[in-house]
Amino acid sequence: MVRYELVDNDLADVRFAVSPLNEVVLSLRAWRDPGRYPLHLRWVRSVNESRSALDHETLLALTDSRLWTPDFLNPRPSSPLTHFDDELARLGAIDPAVVVRDLRAVHSAGSLPRALRGPVPRVLSRIIDALAGYWRHCFAPHWPRMRALLEGDVTFRARQISQHGLAAMFNGLSPAVRLVDATVEVRLRSRLQYTRATNGGLTLVPSLWTLNASTPASEAEPPMIIYAGRGVATLWEPQPLAAPGALAALLGVVRAGLLVALETPASSTELASRLGVTPTAVNQHLRALRDGGLLVGVRDGRSVLYRRSPLGDRMVAPDPASWPG
Repeated sequence: MVRYELVDNDLADVRFAVSPLNEVVLSLRAWRDPGRYPLHLRWVRSVNESRSALDHETLLALTDSRLWTPDFLNPRPSSPLTHFDDELARLGAIDPAVVVRDLRAVHSAGSLPRALRGPVPRVLSRIIDALAGYWRHCFAPHWPRMRALLEGDVTFRARQISQHGLAAMFNGLSPAVRLVDATVEVRLRSRLQYTRATNGGLTLVPSLWTLNASTPASEAEPPMIIYAGRGVATLWEPQPLAAPGALAALLGVVRAGLLVALETPASSTELASRLGVTPTAVNQHLRALRDGGLLVGVRDGRSVLYRRSPLGDRMVAPDPASWPG
């Protein structure tokens, strides 16, 4: 069991944050043992082709048969708005001794996988490159959808605190977590045990890829609890597009729904994931809407993000009198 002692039982000592790097690394568990993550099988199948371009050897070496991952790849995020590129950049400055300690905590020193052997700077560079490729090919197109669910969980927990208090929130995180007086207890499946004060704060991090609450393996790491976010069962379900009747009659249900949804920019891959169809099918509708002047496309790295044009905004306006005529 790990115990975190809250300083003066102070609400200000508890904060929520979201970590894209945490999610990328923890998702490797579903690669190693997909049967334990049946809610993500739709995603696993959808990225299967993209995985062929990745450094499989290095990525799979970042977990073991227990599905543990190195602490330095699960950093404590500072905000619900953390960016993957910022977290990845910080990896390059990690103390080599910490890298060695954490890799040996996951893999015994004499049995490090081949991809993790050698001078630490070279190993760390290989890990960073492998994670960057994984993010680009398999995560970035789906991250807005993932982030929305995680941010929704944070909002729910904050509401719990305001309505029912700190203890109710902690006791609702997981059956393995409870607040006893001013101490947060986390019951783990491993034999890990330590107690420490939360000087500097306790960070609570929702995740899509954990089945039980977890903490850093090392007592030296900043206090953090990773717990299962709410609503994961619905994450990969196709989401119907809402479309006003008059607009649907004019454009068709799918195109009208896309026009309504694209108030917020999105890529064809993300839209296809939401709808449960192929990107090719979505692209046909996006091209028609763009050719009709209702959408504009802006390149963002390797992706094209689509959003409504001013004409598209007028088409979606609730008052038909504002439509172009």
